[in-house]
Amino acid sequence: MSFVEELRWRGMLHDIMPGTEELLNTKKIKAYIGFDPTADSLHIGSLVQIILLMHLQKHGHFPIALVGGATGMIGDPSFKAEERSMLSEETLQKNVAGIEKQLRKFLDFEAGAELVNNYDWFKDFSLLSFLRDVGKHLSVNYMMAKDSVKKRLETGISFTEFSYQLIQGYDFYWLWKNKNAMLQLGGSDQWGNIVTGTELIRRMEGGEAFALTCPLITKADGSKFGKTEKGNVWLDAKLTSPYQFYQFWLNASDEDAQKYIRIFTFLDKDTVDSLIATHLEAPHLRTLQKKLGEEVTVLVHGKAEYEAAINATEILFGNGTAQQLAGISEELFLQIFDGVPQFEVEASLLQSGINVLDLLATQTQIFPSKGEARKMIQQQAVSFNKEKFTDENGQVNADKLINNKYILVQKGKKNYFLVVVK
Repeated sequence: MSFVEELRWRGMLHDIMPGTEELLNTKKIKAYIGFDPTADSLHIGSLVQIILLMHLQKHGHFPIALVGGATGMIGDPSFKAEERSMLSEETLQKNVAGIEKQLRKFLDFEAGAELVNNYDWFKDFSLLSFLRDVGKHLSVNYMMAKDSVKKRLETGISFTEFSYQLIQGYDFYWLWKNKNAMLQLGGSDQWGNIVTGTELIRRMEGGEAFALTCPLITKADGSKFGKTEKGNVWLDAKLTSPYQFYQFWLNASDEDAQKYIRIFTFLDKDTVDSLIATHLEAPHLRTLQKKLGEEVTVLVHGKAEYEAAINATEILFGNGTAQQLAGISEELFLQIFDGVPQFEVEASLLQSGINVLDLLATQTQIFPSKGEARKMIQQQAVSFNKEKFTDENGQVNADKLINNKYILVQKGKKNYFLVVVK
């Protein structure tokens, strides 16, 4: 398949300017996508754009990743309900550095990929020069006709944000003129800004440039893609751990997983079709979600982190062992059991040993009464650190501690509690 044909079957093609497909099929070109540094990490919504550039490079073209050191000072108003907060220069530079570091993980810069920052060509551009040399080429009527602007006219849009499409348009012009970039890619919400760039190139130089966008990713239930109860799913492991990252994909609905496996992986059509068919025969095995989680986690975090995430998942949802629990870091342990009810007990109680019923019903409220705790122990429905506890008169002492601090108590199959020693 050609680049555009591949995007079509993957569901990654939304709008394409006439002549774009022919251009891509007849010559190897440079094409770019812009990334605004609103944070020091990209999130999985941005991953779609990264994968677009990766597909472009795999098909023999030359991707340019633009980090918006200049446009980040303004903020893109496209389909935003209100104006973004301005970032300080220090924060902006930190964000630019973080995003540039991430982009280098995905693109092959030894095989023709480039990384640019639009601050480099805007920093010495005076306001008067910009208005005279660039602004005169586009009418206010043209700019106001864009959907991204029209939607903000009722609530209000500042001149700063109104000028964004002109500045982004100039990015395309600069890259066309100085880097021979013929195509800009982006999400469907960027179509107006991208077309502004092609129009600017035509009016300023009589040149020709092209545009292609992919759909904005949505979830089948209508909720926003890439969000959890805790916020964005980030590409930075410090913000979203590899375990949490893997769990996001593992928890995808069957309908979403069938869509995401095409968009977020590089598996070929035959493999994807086979995976979907296998999954539909036994959906409860979550074959599709597991493969999706594997491919995307390895892509973003590497195989070792993926295997650690699998191990952690087995501990929580499978037949994890006390040995597995003891072998993981405190950081990962807390990530796995994030949100589990916690109870604090004094360290001295475990040094000398504490009766199991006192621990479960008096020092903590894991059980409402000693009688209830005794009954569950007799039914072999209580575990400490993934091991059944069967002695209703037994003692619990410090040798049960994980990382010298925690005891994981399990009531039944699905109810977990953490005893934290202080």
